[in-house]
Formats: sequence, C-alpha cells, structure tokens
Amino acid sequence: MSDLEPKSRPVVRLRPKAEARAIRHGFPWVYADELVTDRRTQALAPGVIATLEDAERRPMATVTVNPKSKIIARVLERDADAVIDRAWIAARIARALALRERLFEAPFCRLVHAEADGLPGVIVDRFGDVAVVQPNAAWAETMIDDLCAALMEVTGVTTVVKNGSGRARGLEGLPEETVVMAGEITAPVPVPMNGAIYMADVMGGQKTGLFYDQRPNHAFAARLAGGARVLDVFSHVGGFALACLAGGAASALSVDASAAALELATKGAEAMGQGDRFATRKGDAFATLEALQAEGAQFDVVICDPPAFAPAKPALEAGLRAYERIARLAAPLVAPGGYIVLCSCSHAADLVQFRNASARGLGRGGRRAQLLHTGFAGPDHPMLLQLAESAYLKSLFFRLD
Repeated sequence: MSDLEPKSRPVVRLRPKAEARAIRHGFPWVYADELVTDRRTQALAPGVIATLEDAERRPMATVTVNPKSKIIARVLERDADAVIDRAWIAARIARALALRERLFEAPFCRLVHAEADGLPGVIVDRFGDVAVVQPNAAWAETMIDDLCAALMEVTGVTTVVKNGSGRARGLEGLPEETVVMAGEITAPVPVPMNGAIYMADVMGGQKTGLFYDQRPNHAFAARLAGGARVLDVFSHVGGFALACLAGGAASALSVDASAAALELATKGAEAMGQGDRFATRKGDAFATLEALQAEGAQFDVVICDPPAFAPAKPALEAGLRAYERIARLAAPLVAPGGYIVLCSCSHAADLVQFRNASARGLGRGGRRAQLLHTGFAGPDHPMLLQLAESAYLKSLFFRLD
C-alpha cells in the first residue's frame, strides 16, 4: 500500500494550546491531547498518512495517524506535500545503510533505529544476509510489504523476518506475530562481534534475537577481563560473558532465567573454542546472586545487564529500587580490586537517577567504588536530540575496593 496523493490525504489539526514550535523544531510525536480529535479523525484507519496543520490551518508536516495510540501522530516528513511510498522508504534505508557501512566492516548491526533514522517506530537489525524488522507503529504494519521490498532492494539481504512482538506494538493496538516475509530461517544465525561469536535466534529470541546496543560496552568490559573470573547476570545469549572470553577471561559464568538463551550462549562459546571456560546457571537473577553469596563465590568482573525495570514513568520508583537491590546483591561477589558493570535500558530512569541508585546499592553492599567509565549505546543506535527516549542505555563501570 502506498500513500495517497498529498492533495487527497486527510487533514489533522493541532489544538490551539499544542506546542507547534516543538514539532517545527524536530519533535517527532503528537500526543492525543494535542490534536483535534473530532469524529472524522477518530474514524481514520490506524497507520493512515495525513497532512498535519497547526491551529491556524497552516500545513506543517506529513504524518502518520493512529487514533488508537497515545502518540496519535508521528512525523514522517516536515514537507506537507511529501509522498510516502516504497521509494521514500528505500531512500531512508539507504541513508541509514550509508552510516552503518562507514561504522562497521561487517553487515552485523542495527540498520534502522526508528525515529532517529527517520522511520518512526521501525527497528531493523541486520545479521548478514538476514534482516529482522520490528514494525512497532501502525503505518509500518500497513506498509510492511513495501518496507520489506525496499529493505531487500537497498541492502541485498535475502531473508526478512517480521518480529511483531513487544510492548510497543501493544501500545499501538497491533497484534503479536512473528513471520518470515522472504527467504527462510533454518537455524540460529552466527554473529561475529568483538571477537566473540553469538547465536541469534531471530524467530523466537528476545527482541530481534540479539542486542547490538551493548557492543562498545562489551568491548570495554573485555579490556578488564584478561585472566579474570567473570560473572554475567541477565546474560541472554552470552553478551558480556562471550566478549570477556574473547578478551582473555579465565572463566565466565552466565546467569539467565531462559534455558533457551543459555543454550545459545553455550553454542556461541563452543563456536569460539571457549566451551571449556564457559558455564551457565539457570535461575532468577536476584535469587542466584543471593545463592552465590551464600556459597562464598568470588569473581573479578561482575556484570548485571537486566531488562528495563522502569520502562515508563509510573514504574520509575520501583525500578530504581530494583537497580539498587541488584547492585547491593552483586557487590559482595566482587573480589577486592575487582570490577562491577551495572546497566540500565530504562529510558524513564535518567543517568543521574540510575547512577545514584547504583551507588546506594554498592554502599549498602559494603563496598567503596570508583566510577571508571560510563557507556552508552553504540553509534548504530543514534539519538534523536529532540527525543530523550532514544537515549535509553546506560552502563556504569566501577572498580571496587
């Protein structure tokens, strides 16, 4: 499905009190209480392309509208006469690809990072000849065939998976489904990164099957890991643990609640020839940290990379308490002079709040700490300056006394 001719598109209008200037300056979203939501607007099909006008009926932008979402409109182009079709999508993907080709020698990266790459609500992770698309906004679901065709045309990938799972799609009123749109998937995809080999389950794993955002933080942890005993908690498919083994760690223990993720981590370690130095432990992270302490276990490097404890503002206080508790439970496991890495992917908790919660937890765990390094998502996860939510990842590296 392609866009209607601009002249025949529906028109939506900002309310007089809406902040039109923010949108003119690059803010990409219009919230439901900022738009005139008359019966005509409410009747629009989710994902329809429309022209956005300010309260004085001056055209402002080409937007996609979803009356079922709190983010009722997303800016696609500031040009109100832009045509949104397969060629437009292909141009956006080509621009995103040019950046990644400059950044990375191999085609393993986040290729499209939603609003920051000019494709609102669209995530594309690339695994060589395989691409996984997350259409997390209604317009991308509506134009999924054009999106997949443009992706194959621009990048040359031969297999495209649509991963329609996750909280974002629920907020858009979209169903959950994961399907192969083109090509075929027969096994986990091996992904080389930081000298390690990861096994990405692009059909049944978390998100797209692998987290590329931590790549530079994996590399920094690996610099600390020479000869070290490493504990990687919430390890998924072995993110930090395998990078540390590639960096010369003496041993690595991965802890995760998912047996399937730990099996993939083990396969990755074996593919690297490091299976004999790698071990896994399935279980709840908090309970496992308590059990390891009771066992008197000690590690030279401990990493805790949990899921988002504060995915939205209502969860902020509980989330900060959870980050503090993780730091408190992990701190006693770090040998004197060892290192701890604490991570947050909660955009609702800013860096200062997360750092303070981590510091409280380390103190309550009986340790004094030096903050060595603060890491963020890699450059294939660019930040849209007008959208704070696009800078979500924080990784704090401490040395403990």
